[in-house]
Amino acid sequence: MPEFSNSPLVSFTQLSPNCNKKRTHAIDTVTIHCTAGQRTVEQLGKTFAPASRKASCNYAIGSDGRVALIVPEESRSWCSSDASNDHRAVTIEVSSDDKTPYAVNDAAYASLIYLVADICRRNGIAKLLWRHDKSLVGKTDKDGKLVQNLTLHKWFANKACPGPFLEDRMFDIVAKVNALL
Repeated sequence: MPEFSNSPLVSFTQLSPNCNKKRTHAIDTVTIHCTAGQRTVEQLGKTFAPASRKASCNYAIGSDGRVALIVPEESRSWCSSDASNDHRAVTIEVSSDDKTPYAVNDAAYASLIYLVADICRRNGIAKLLWRHDKSLVGKTDKDGKLVQNLTLHKWFANKACPGPFLEDRMFDIVAKVNALL
């Protein structure tokens, strides 16, 4: 496994006990979630702080665009309802409206783009790939490279997450992140 680091974009840290301390897979995927509520990073930190919550994420983005570290990247967060995905993915909760389409404001969206680009850079993900196809999760091409490295929470659980707003913008997120890479 490679040496792990965390994003320098973090401005607040509140570590959650809800994680596996070591990953079983190298980071090669990103999973973006919505919070179903406009929250600050401090509020998001408190959300994932109790062990009774049994949920977490690697990063949380507040409604003002600030980034929180909740679970260090060396550890698997309990975020997407799928251990296999969580062991390979850095998971990000993004503050959103509390009802469909779970819209994300401009500040949070901009931070999401920079955070995903930073995650990709530090973890050797040369290009973010999105095909909007659950059947491609973990699949590789003939050269052994993933054909899709962006996943949705709703693919692993009966949830709307990340909501229509973010899901409809995955191609835009990929284009903006790849432009930064």
